[in-house]
Amino acid sequence: MNQDERRFDFHGLGAALKRAREEKGWTQAYVAELVDRDSRTIMNIENKGQYPSFDLFVKLITMFDVSVDQFIHADGGARSSSCRKHIDVLLNSMNEKELVVIEATAEGIKKARETEVPEYDMYPEFWTHEKLN
Repeated sequence: MNQDERRFDFHGLGAALKRAREEKGWTQAYVAELVDRDSRTIMNIENKGQYPSFDLFVKLITMFDVSVDQFIHADGGARSSSCRKHIDVLLNSMNEKELVVIEATAEGIKKARETEVPEYDMYPEFWTHEKLN
């Protein structure tokens, strides 16, 4: 029997759970009480990516309506760069207003890239004789 050795990174999920908890205005202590755990357990899940028991995992994602698909199937896992994974984690922890700002920023970068003037047009002193002819 071949067992899958991949490890699930709970840092992104912990950040999403923290965001959802904060949006409800709940404290870690209150969530801990609801799930019959110590508040330190909730803190470690949110901030350190600690692995919860399966039972606690299900309770938390159900309580906060957090989808785990984005963390399990995020861009094919190992194929993504660490920078892209980090950006995905940050995006997953943002609320709708923050995502609108990020979307507008990305659109602005894309538009600026499309209108960039090639470097040799901007700096004629670097042109070679071949480029002028």
